[in-house]
Amino acid sequence: MRIPEANELTSEKRTMNRREFMRIAGVVAAGTTAAREYALGSGLLSRTLLSAGKPNILFILADDYGTNEVGCYGADNYKTPNIDQLAQGGIRFTHAYTPSLCGPSRATILTGRYGFRTGASNQASTGRMSPSVETMIPTVLKHAGYVTSSIGKWGQLPLGPGDFGFDDYLRYRGSGIYWNTQANGRTYVVNGETRELHDKEYMPDLMHKHLVDFITKHKDKPFYVYYSLSHIHGEILPTPDSVSGKSDDYTDNIVYMDKLVGKLTAELDRLGIREKTLIVFFGDNGTVGGRSQRATIGGKTISGSKGSMLEGGSLVPLLANWPKTTPAGKVSDHMVDSTDFLPTFAELAGAQLPAGKIIDGRSFAHTLRGEKGESREWVFIQLGSKWYVRDAGWKLTQSGELYDMSESPFTEKSVPKDSKDAAAVEARTRLQAALDRLNPAGGIPDDGGGKKRPAKRKRRK
Repeated sequence: MRIPEANELTSEKRTMNRREFMRIAGVVAAGTTAAREYALGSGLLSRTLLSAGKPNILFILADDYGTNEVGCYGADNYKTPNIDQLAQGGIRFTHAYTPSLCGPSRATILTGRYGFRTGASNQASTGRMSPSVETMIPTVLKHAGYVTSSIGKWGQLPLGPGDFGFDDYLRYRGSGIYWNTQANGRTYVVNGETRELHDKEYMPDLMHKHLVDFITKHKDKPFYVYYSLSHIHGEILPTPDSVSGKSDDYTDNIVYMDKLVGKLTAELDRLGIREKTLIVFFGDNGTVGGRSQRATIGGKTISGSKGSMLEGGSLVPLLANWPKTTPAGKVSDHMVDSTDFLPTFAELAGAQLPAGKIIDGRSFAHTLRGEKGESREWVFIQLGSKWYVRDAGWKLTQSGELYDMSESPFTEKSVPKDSKDAAAVEARTRLQAALDRLNPAGGIPDDGGGKKRPAKRKRRK
């Protein structure tokens, strides 16, 4: 490959087009001494390859929000036009899964590792993770030139966002914080400074403002934001838009969350960075049980809800929108689980994965770019001492129970262990092999059914 002459270097002030970026990237990829000297001498390695072509990554995590409450997934009783627009302009995934409680879900999202490796398989044990042992997404992306922020719920996770590599953060205590009338809502913390939540201040609005200020300040460099919403975790309270005595507060909270998504995309447009920003919208677990009966799709309820090992516990909305990159209006049945975000974001950022650790996630960056590539064949879900592996058509639990998932998410049909059905036999063999390779029982499983204190076992790499 020809190395460009010095007089061919582009000006720092000129915006590179795709052809120029690929030419420079190709030079560095050539690996020759001349290529390295050219890249280092011109400053392009740090200035271009650490920034140009890298998307901003805005990860929106809705709390206790299943597919059965999202308009574009067919929800009967809830309208979400702004969230739906993310699907219309991007990709809607139909098989996205995460552990069915907040803490274990967030641990897998941020570390890319299953709970039996980190010990974070239940609500209590997530607080035991240490930054000296587990590496989270912000640390990974920081090495690729990203500035990072965590905004909202930190919840069952340990220490604070700054301890795990976030450059900036706003956090509150507990879950579902909206007004200062709540016990945990009287104060919040911004970058180590404790602040009062004043009367008539609405925490989701403060979070939105903090986010807008952050992306405005850093609009000229790649950023990653972990935007962990209050909505729609209880305590369900009126929103600023609710009409006293005339509103359904739960519906109002979904509407307000959707409104904030719309305001956020409008801000990205205003700043001129929409086309270089990947928005990912994800649920941290399924709908709460008391709400699931109303949350129907086509008149049918989903099997299970938050905290269960059924479909409604872990099947969550996943939308990805990156204008002019993600295929618009695509519906993908690729299997995705919550460990996949770390390697996906690392690939998009050109970042290295944490060394010396098993990363369970599989990158689906190729799907986001509309390219062909190898997708995962199954997802793994663990909550305490229970787990299962699930592919497109079948689910196998830790106790050997096989389920035909052809009618999911509404029905899960148990298959007798002595079934001679060829498809069932093949599925059992295939999924058991996957569980054998993972060997969750050899890690740090919980002895308390998902809520009590975990067993003390040797930590796995």
